[in-house]
Amino acid sequence: MQRQGLWRYSRYMLLAAVIAVFGAPAAFAQTSSSTHYSVTETQFNAGQMNSCSGNYCAKASIGDAGTGTSDAANYLASFGSVTTDQPTLEMIVDPGTSNLGDLDTTHTATKTAIVRVLSYLSDGYTLQITGDPPKYGSHTLTALASPTASYAGTEQFGMNVVANTSPSVGSDPQQIPDGQTSFGVVNSGYDTANHFKYVNGDTVAHSSTQSGRTDYMISMIVNISNLTPAGHYTGDFSAVVTPTY
Repeated sequence: MQRQGLWRYSRYMLLAAVIAVFGAPAAFAQTSSSTHYSVTETQFNAGQMNSCSGNYCAKASIGDAGTGTSDAANYLASFGSVTTDQPTLEMIVDPGTSNLGDLDTTHTATKTAIVRVLSYLSDGYTLQITGDPPKYGSHTLTALASPTASYAGTEQFGMNVVANTSPSVGSDPQQIPDGQTSFGVVNSGYDTANHFKYVNGDTVAHSSTQSGRTDYMISMIVNISNLTPAGHYTGDFSAVVTPTY
């Protein structure tokens, strides 16, 4: 039995929200100073630096000798051009692609959105997805409480943050520019290909240290059964990024 028009006018959005943690200790990059002068983000041989007195400040640049990171159990050093000495958290949400159409019991509908996260001078961040599964009237589509394969003909709503083949949707996180400076990872429960889950407010990804940009593709699936009421289903979701210090 087919359910025509189920998603014909559906509104399916992934909204962006950033929650900052207030009261965190200030982070500074100033490393050398005297009564009259200070050097911010000290450089050796090449690069940029700020040299300041009471009334003047100069920034010099003669090119970067090298870039990258060096870390130990409790420390992380980044090498390259001068960066700001203020903690920074950035998040951008791209709408992605939709293959919703008119649902029936023979195929799985999909929706993706891309969440791009960068965290500088922090101890990392968490990425949560919040919102209720799509709903029509008093009926809410069944959310998958644990990682489960997609089955057309069985009512299901779920998501993951990796590349899938059944259905063919999504991609693994992309580290920008590379895995030497960006460290975002997907959390357990949302990191298995072809298995989907959704619990409102779950943390789906995180970084355990400051990180360059990581692009996460959130893949959502929708399946209906013969008992799913036909109608106009809608669902709004938010991506919530919280820095840690």
